[in-house]
Amino acid sequence: MVQCLKLITRPGCEKIVRYAFEYARSQGRKRVTCMIKDNIMKMTDGLFYKVFQEIGAEYPEIIQDRFIIDIGSAKLATRPEQFDVIVTSNLYGDIISDIAAEMTGSVGLAGSANIGDHVAMFEAIHGSAPDISGKGIANPSGILLGAVMMLVHIRQADVAERIHNAWLATLEEGIHTGDLRSEKTRIVVSTAAFADAVAANLGKEPQIFSAVRYQNPAEGEANKSSYERRAPALKTLVGVDVFVHERNNIPDDLASRINAITPSALALQMITNRGIKVWPDGFPETFCTDHWRCRYMITSGNQTVTPKDVLSVLSKLTEAGIDVIKTEKLYTFDGQLGFALGQGQ
Repeated sequence: MVQCLKLITRPGCEKIVRYAFEYARSQGRKRVTCMIKDNIMKMTDGLFYKVFQEIGAEYPEIIQDRFIIDIGSAKLATRPEQFDVIVTSNLYGDIISDIAAEMTGSVGLAGSANIGDHVAMFEAIHGSAPDISGKGIANPSGILLGAVMMLVHIRQADVAERIHNAWLATLEEGIHTGDLRSEKTRIVVSTAAFADAVAANLGKEPQIFSAVRYQNPAEGEANKSSYERRAPALKTLVGVDVFVHERNNIPDDLASRINAITPSALALQMITNRGIKVWPDGFPETFCTDHWRCRYMITSGNQTVTPKDVLSVLSKLTEAGIDVIKTEKLYTFDGQLGFALGQGQ
């Protein structure tokens, strides 16, 4: 099972990670694997892994693994048996769910579930495939198995079990859609004919594949919130990143212009270009574009930064003819940085 998170926030991370561990526990799975890129995406994926560690500590009976997403994807493609449950963010999950499905024979085989506190949606993992629409050659297995997941969710596990086992029996009989054609195929059928074959096999169980067994979720489990809101952290404004458009590609020139108009509450700490520090003490060989990040931080003599201080910076930059594109305020939360340090900091 792959669980995917669309927006990386602490509440979102906690909900999806806890769901993954609860699923593993309920299904008797021994391992949950977190796939992230926190060596590069330190704030977002870093938060995801931190939450994974925090919640994982509550499930000592479950083995917890961590893979960087690139090598994790490679391992999934070559050694899938080492994974039980994978928890990751939406982009990575979109990729590895297709890898996992394709490895089993076709991307058309996998269903998916999107489960929230109040609503749930079930679908195939793949897109709508308009290029084969109306041709009767699509594999309906993905949407069928999505429906199986839905039936379990709404406490009709007995129905889900019958349908899933009928599907497995159909595959064993060699009745396949074109994407599954192999030496095991006895007959290639259309989308509708495959669905009819599954319906005809209701009540049968597979003889080669392991028959599936489902249990209904515990009473009230579907309505139980997987996240409890914490007391808010102390949020302190300590600086601002100002992104500007400037065609002059000499960092020292831009720094000189900015320093001449910087208000006393904030000081220009560094300038980056394409994520690389170019001032102060940048490398002359760094290729610069016309998009710059100017980081202002609280000066040593000041205790706080106010929104008015930020507006003062923007006003002075605008008056000096510097094109401000956007800003990102920099905060600490209970003294912990809520932003990534620049290169070399």
